[in-house]
Order: sequence, then C-alpha cells, then structure tokens
Amino acid sequence: QLVESGGGLVQAGGSLRLSCAASGRTSSHYTMGWFRQAPGKEREFVAAISGSGGNTYYTDSVKGRFTISRDNVKSTVYLQMNSLKPEDTAVYYCAASSLYGSRWSHEYHSWGQGTQVTVSS
Repeated sequence: QLVESGGGLVQAGGSLRLSCAASGRTSSHYTMGWFRQAPGKEREFVAAISGSGGNTYYTDSVKGRFTISRDNVKSTVYLQMNSLKPEDTAVYYCAASSLYGSRWSHEYHSWGQGTQVTVSS
C-alpha cells in the first residue's frame, strides 16, 4: 500500500515536498516513481528512483526543479518540488515497479491514491 501526502496550494515560485509512505510488502529493490495527471490530460511520468537510490530519472520539464529521493529504512519516497509553475498543477501519484528505471505507467504495479498539487499564478 502506498500513501501520498504533502500536496496543497502554493503560489508560483514556491515549493512543496511530497511524501509516499509504503506499507505491507515492500522492497528496496523496487523502482519508485512519481506520476501526475492534470484535468483533461493523460497521466504522465515525472520522476523515478532506483531501489538503492543511486539512479534517478526525470522528465525534461522538471529537471533542475524537482528532486526525487528515498529512505528505505522509513520505506518512504519523496519528491521535492521547487520553483513551481502553474503548469505543475495536477494530482500526483507515487507508484512501485519491479522494472529498473521504468518511465512507463503500465510497468508500475502498485499505486497510491494521489495528492493534489495546485500552483496559482
């Protein structure tokens, strides 16, 4: 089970940190990813991190602004979001995949319920 938290309303240029707590059967070998879905749009990949945390992957639009990290002792994945823009407004989901470095939503087998991020201009 994955549970996201940390969403909210923030002004453009502000920051938020999302958390994703894993419970039940978890594995530090899973790639963990963050995806987002804006109204009327398809779910899109945001960032992913390998099981050890040694490799990270980002979509181009968030590079240099967002940072994904994980704490395997706490079974928690984080997404630090800085310099937020109105176009970052979406529901953000975390997910787990057994495929290394996956960017594709269909390769993720477990999903959280999502947390809303709204960036005002």
